[in-house]
Amino acid sequence: MRIHYFQRYHAKENVATANTMLLLSRLYQYSSDKFFRFLKSEIFSDSFEPEIVFNLQEKSIDSIPDATITQESFKIVVETKMYDWFYANQLMKHLNSFKDEKYKVMITLAPELMAENKMKDFEKQLKEYNAGQKHHVIHINTTFENLANAIQEVIDDRDYDMQEVLEDYLNYCYNDGLITVSDSWKYMRMQLAGVTFDFNVRENVYYDNADRGFRAHDYLSLYKLKSARAVGKVCARILAIETENGMQYEVEYGELTEERKNKILRSIEDGDEHGYDLRTIKHRYFFVEKFYETDFKKITPRAPRGSRIFDLSEVLEIDQLPETSDIAELLKIKTWS
Repeated sequence: MRIHYFQRYHAKENVATANTMLLLSRLYQYSSDKFFRFLKSEIFSDSFEPEIVFNLQEKSIDSIPDATITQESFKIVVETKMYDWFYANQLMKHLNSFKDEKYKVMITLAPELMAENKMKDFEKQLKEYNAGQKHHVIHINTTFENLANAIQEVIDDRDYDMQEVLEDYLNYCYNDGLITVSDSWKYMRMQLAGVTFDFNVRENVYYDNADRGFRAHDYLSLYKLKSARAVGKVCARILAIETENGMQYEVEYGELTEERKNKILRSIEDGDEHGYDLRTIKHRYFFVEKFYETDFKKITPRAPRGSRIFDLSEVLEIDQLPETSDIAELLKIKTWS
């Protein structure tokens, strides 16, 4: 069974906050450079230089020391809610947490963005507060999904350990309802297929261990021989396991039809041929309307270690996605690394 990094099934603000702080601390432990890059891109301005700076013979007022080691002071205060229950009075009291730091940021974090009237009320009071401060407090209102997306931007395909942590955080957020409105319509998940590729394409289904988390996505592509070679639009997700009383199904999305039950049984038989235990280990079955042939080439060495998420609106440089067959054709002239 897969080990999870984050607590689950506790719909409480302190758990959501603890898990989010754990995610950020894991990013910092993994790469302080990527952690500070995340801070600079999503929270502070480009002028923010939080990293330790080593200088030789930096001139001071009365002397020139041989060397100095400095770091700009900053503080981030986070207020987490399970809903848009932010109130200006509470947020203004949190400003007392700041002292004389040069960079001060308050993050309000929830599954949805703050209501416009609440935002205006707090921003007005914050502006009055900042008028009397040497260093102003910056307010960042964001969501769990936006924060996860921002971290995804600073890590890459080779950051295997951090990708796994982020995937588990997203899975926690989906399970506990912290990501309520997803932009899944534009995301394509790429999965390694290999020996199961022909079966997957023929049956229009892909199976994966149910313990594996994933970011919500409407499209699924299959990777084989240096390229994503098939893409389809997801129409159902169903969990299944064989028990003493027969097959047990759990529908996450779509409908459980007799045709899909039969495809799950054929998938189990296909797994047997390749040494995969789909019988006693619960698996998730992704059904697509149809897998279309494509050729979305990877131009860098080495095959990806696991799944990969692509924003199709960025890859194809369009705001609205066409039919899946057209997406397949457009991907043929695109590459990725």
